[in-house]
Amino acid sequence: MSKGKNQQGIKGPDSVLGPGVPAPDFKLRSTQSFRPDREAGAPGAPAPDFKLQTLPPDRFISLSELRGRPVILAFYPADWSPVCGDEMVLYNELLPEFQRFNAVVLGISVDSFWSHYAFAKDRKLQFPLLSDFEPKGAVAHNYGAYRQQDGFSERALFVIDAGGTIRWSYLSPLDVNPGADGILDALEALDSKREVAA
Repeated sequence: MSKGKNQQGIKGPDSVLGPGVPAPDFKLRSTQSFRPDREAGAPGAPAPDFKLQTLPPDRFISLSELRGRPVILAFYPADWSPVCGDEMVLYNELLPEFQRFNAVVLGISVDSFWSHYAFAKDRKLQFPLLSDFEPKGAVAHNYGAYRQQDGFSERALFVIDAGGTIRWSYLSPLDVNPGADGILDALEALDSKREVAA
């Protein structure tokens, strides 16, 4: 998984958790090398399947049911945090671009269904938010994107091809919105490979 730079021990107004709240120690995953042959979530690895709750409360989505389409997994730390809100709204605005590639976007965090419900309604999100709530962070853990010491997901992106293989991944610092350029580049690359094969 590609990694961005991040800062450690930020306190005060720049903390992702609010004024005067110490930021989590970002060094755990960010300084570790990523070995595609050994680590979950590596490009070229099969994407771990899952089945998670989404809206309405009795609905579940599994990765396997989306086979045949590219899937964008956007793991994020928490509903209602400023960076997470901006990131999810950006992906919502870019849905027509993602749909050009027949891609599905799934937002995943450890928040409960009710938090997702209120957050999606407030931000007018038009794509599913999945609750990796119980067992807490199990899906994020399977993708190598769970911060055990903090109890929430990394800010991590994965593009999975139509056959269920991870083709691109990126780990962003918690306090940085990763944007969508990498996602769009990965979808373009998948589309190019599909055209060449046809």
